[in-house]
Amino acid sequence: MSYSERGAGAGGVRLAVGSISVAEHLAFVRAQRSVSFLQTPAWGQVKTEWRSESLGWYDGRQLVGAGLVLHRPVPRLDRYTLAYLPEGPVIDWTGDLDAWLDPLAAHLKAHGAFAIRLGPPVRTHTWSAAQVKEGIVAPDIKRLTDMSGEWADPVGARVTERLRGAGWLPQSPEDGFGVGHPQFKYEIPLAGRTEDELLRAMNQLWRRNIKRAAKEGVEVTVGEDLKAFHDLYVHTAERDRFTPRPLGYFETMFAALRAEDPERIRLYQAHHQGDLVAATILVRVGAHAWYSYGASSTHKREVRGSNACQWAMIRDALAAGCDTYDLRGITPTLDADDPHVGLIQFKVGTGGHAVRYVGEWDLPLRPMVYRAFDLYMKRRARRS
Repeated sequence: MSYSERGAGAGGVRLAVGSISVAEHLAFVRAQRSVSFLQTPAWGQVKTEWRSESLGWYDGRQLVGAGLVLHRPVPRLDRYTLAYLPEGPVIDWTGDLDAWLDPLAAHLKAHGAFAIRLGPPVRTHTWSAAQVKEGIVAPDIKRLTDMSGEWADPVGARVTERLRGAGWLPQSPEDGFGVGHPQFKYEIPLAGRTEDELLRAMNQLWRRNIKRAAKEGVEVTVGEDLKAFHDLYVHTAERDRFTPRPLGYFETMFAALRAEDPERIRLYQAHHQGDLVAATILVRVGAHAWYSYGASSTHKREVRGSNACQWAMIRDALAAGCDTYDLRGITPTLDADDPHVGLIQFKVGTGGHAVRYVGEWDLPLRPMVYRAFDLYMKRRARRS
């Protein structure tokens, strides 16, 4: 086992980075209040087209940080890889970033990486549901960033500044969606709240739809029928014009995440008079729960099965002691004429708030290879 070290940082900390076992990685994850599911060892088994590696940061003999690295080879240059840490790594982002990231870069470069891509799990701004609603109807506001946030995180501003100063390159596109994971998300805070308080925070349409589903006799259960979910998901993809993942992907996802923790992932199914009208997937790590995938039938949409599934997942996340229910990505548009605005309009009805994260950043380790890879990705994007 080899480790890469860096000299003592501003705080006098000397950290070493090296490969750790899956068991060590998982034990570290379990000791944290919250970690992205994209940074669990199991996620490396889901992303079968990438080679995965668990890395650890050591202060002496103490494991103080961990990260899942997904290695993507360069076309025609298989000995070099893009080292990707989605929504990670799990380190102290409030500390001396050089002390954490320099040994990471040294380790990965020594093992063939031409660049590192990471997405710090650090927020920069938060907008309340009320602010989002006001922005949508205001003629002079087109994006979330046209408004001052309800709350700005100084840690996020400092991380952004330090990454840019150290030569990292921002990758998050202006519309919030790219090849990686979204910079803007919609989240519902759960800590210290009751079901009644969560319902009161929703808009009238959401409350009415939840009541409508109950009145119509929609039953939501935690199920096992991934084939039924996938059939409905493919139907949804055809209706909403997106490319669905194959059934095998979900089978692998459930097997890997459940092997790591039986409560890690759940399938929720809403039935009305025996018909499957909606289905959703919930993922939970510690105190954070994510709405991961959803599907709904065009038939019987009026019984509001999707709202029933969402409410069941929110209630279960609350009962499990979660701090956050994460509705995942949104675009930052508030322009009523932009077709993407419907996504944030749907999610803002749950209450909660819109959140901007630091986003994804690249550090070229071998600039010539990085430029070739960047050119390849841009050409592929133009062809698609």
